[in-house]
Amino acid sequence: MRSARLALALDSGAISLPTEGRIAVFRPRSGDDLSDLPKDRVTVITGFRPDHDWFTARGYACATAVEGAFAAALVCLPRAKAEARALLAAACAALPHGAPVVVDGQKTDGVDAVYKDLRGRVAVSEAMAKAHGKIFSFPAGNALTDWAGTVAEVEGFVTAPGVFSADGPDRGSALLAAALPAKFPSRVVDLGAGWGYLSRHILTRAGVKELHLVEAELAALDCARQNVTDDRAQFHWADATTWQVPHLAGSVVCNPPFHTGRDADPALGLAFLRAAAKMLAPDGSLWVVWNRHLPYDPALRALFREIEDVGGDGAFRVTRASYPVRR
Repeated sequence: MRSARLALALDSGAISLPTEGRIAVFRPRSGDDLSDLPKDRVTVITGFRPDHDWFTARGYACATAVEGAFAAALVCLPRAKAEARALLAAACAALPHGAPVVVDGQKTDGVDAVYKDLRGRVAVSEAMAKAHGKIFSFPAGNALTDWAGTVAEVEGFVTAPGVFSADGPDRGSALLAAALPAKFPSRVVDLGAGWGYLSRHILTRAGVKELHLVEAELAALDCARQNVTDDRAQFHWADATTWQVPHLAGSVVCNPPFHTGRDADPALGLAFLRAAAKMLAPDGSLWVVWNRHLPYDPALRALFREIEDVGGDGAFRVTRASYPVRR
């Protein structure tokens, strides 16, 4: 979808890019086709590890932040409004005055609202609609400096625009935290640690000597580094579904995601469950919270010998799954 809009806009002349200089592409997603851009001039800028690895594997230069000079930018709009605004401000800050900032997004990700907001601030081009989305451009300048992403403090935790549950602890995590045992094994993994809410609770329990925070979103992990300052904590910027634990863990704590963009994707949560089972010691336990409507029960029973609900409410189940099955 993105490639269809980009190709049409470039071929029609609705959007033009400079013939020289680097092009920053902010937050494209795995599977996005960027072949209409000169690959040797493109730098993909993303802090989401699976996307970073996907583009790196295909030969693109990748970075987690703006480094060096750029002549143009393409911003692939995320769903979160605050994150979208922060990316647009970052794109402007990375470019010389007047350089083109190209904006592409799906209608379901709020591209119409972003276009409307920008029209009151900058000289935006006409928006070209195709494949349930829009693409347009505007010249970089100083008009969006107040949109720059800034960290916030919520209930004693630092969060950032675009990270999961940036406004405070989500209900599922709060229920899981309340159900955690008084004592843990010495080695624990917080799988998909976010900005560190559960990790801070884990470290208050007896027995913990080593806690691994595994998180794919670098912005969230950077917040976790500020929220969890205990020397027992180790931080890993990694895809939780493929990360390899250095030594088998006694416990894994997890509030797995189940969305890919706007659409529900139970397969993502199931991948977290399988990953957790593999990184546990033979007598280890997974402590997990999940929405009751998700099809996780059969998977948990296939992956573990003992399953017990230890908390929850009308919407969520908190489960302890013990003794992973070795295949």
